[in-house]
Amino acid sequence: MDLISTTQALRDACDRLAAQSFVTVDTEFMRETTYYPKLCLIQMAAPDGTGVLVDPLADGIDLQPFVDLMADEGVVKVFHSARQDLEIIWLMGGLLPQPFFDTQVAAMVCGYGDSVSYEQLVNDVAKAKIDKSSRFTDWSRRPLSDAQLSYALSDVTHLVTVYEKLVADLVRDDRGQWLDEEMAVLTSPDTYRADPAQAWRRLSGRMRKPREIAVLMEVAAWREREAQTRNVPRGRILKDEAVIDVATSAPRNVEALGRLRSIPAGFERSRTGTDILAAVERGFARDVGEIALPERGRGRSGGNGALVELLKVLLKAVCETEGVAPKIIATVDDLEAVADDDAADVPLLQGWRRELFGSKALDLKHGRLALSAEGGRIVVRSLA
Repeated sequence: MDLISTTQALRDACDRLAAQSFVTVDTEFMRETTYYPKLCLIQMAAPDGTGVLVDPLADGIDLQPFVDLMADEGVVKVFHSARQDLEIIWLMGGLLPQPFFDTQVAAMVCGYGDSVSYEQLVNDVAKAKIDKSSRFTDWSRRPLSDAQLSYALSDVTHLVTVYEKLVADLVRDDRGQWLDEEMAVLTSPDTYRADPAQAWRRLSGRMRKPREIAVLMEVAAWREREAQTRNVPRGRILKDEAVIDVATSAPRNVEALGRLRSIPAGFERSRTGTDILAAVERGFARDVGEIALPERGRGRSGGNGALVELLKVLLKAVCETEGVAPKIIATVDDLEAVADDDAADVPLLQGWRRELFGSKALDLKHGRLALSAEGGRIVVRSLA
């Protein structure tokens, strides 16, 4: 099994693939010890049976031909659960593949369940089995074994059949437009820009005090910049628990920082300790009046818990009838928002989601629709 290791061989392969209507793509990478993913292997396949394995770690190889193929608007680029693959391409070439198709998202629209795995989709659609024994091997070590290469190639060859079947299903059911919103998120550069100023959001949790959030903003941003600069995981700089402890305790001197249980002994007197204390001071310098607090859960806090539970039942019933995964229609937060407000600014009250489910949700809320159980199934009846 040939592994492309030169720029010319890669260019030749990408030229052949560019003549195809679509190409399936996957990557193998490592990021256990780095902030940014380390690309270790690129796999591609086309409907004519062409299969390509590329070694990004080969001495002297220039991956620009691959980047150019990803930018070729005449070829559909097909991935499964593409977010991390697209992040790698964004970091590599500053672009995102267009046109683009994610089979995991399409599978949700076609009724294969929420976030269906590639293995399950291959089993259900391509009627094939994948040997997963090489899945968690070290892809950075060379040489790669035949088993690793065979597994890697199967990740894209079976995807050809999966893609063709899903496209046929989408055309048959006239659901192509349903994918647009999800694909737009995946192909937005904002999805892959790791802005240190936004790093606090994933840690804010139940914080409600403006001063705590102000400190969290600065400490989280400092940690993110450090991790990016040193290309190490965030936890190597400071654990999440410690960032939260610093934000809630707001230590303003070495002794106070050293008293935090989540801070390793002696850490407070290191350069990192000095940086943390400086970040805390920047947090105190912020105008807390300009800080927007994280929004609280809506439905549960508003006494609409029972209605939200009914909306969940309705969502499941509608999705079973229509053959679509609930996750792509509405989240629990969406349901809570609709329970509180008929005009909530949520996806399920817009476009095809409103037509499929949102209008029914409002009808249930206002007594124009009823749910009953018959033969072990939920039946939806209009009372209008």
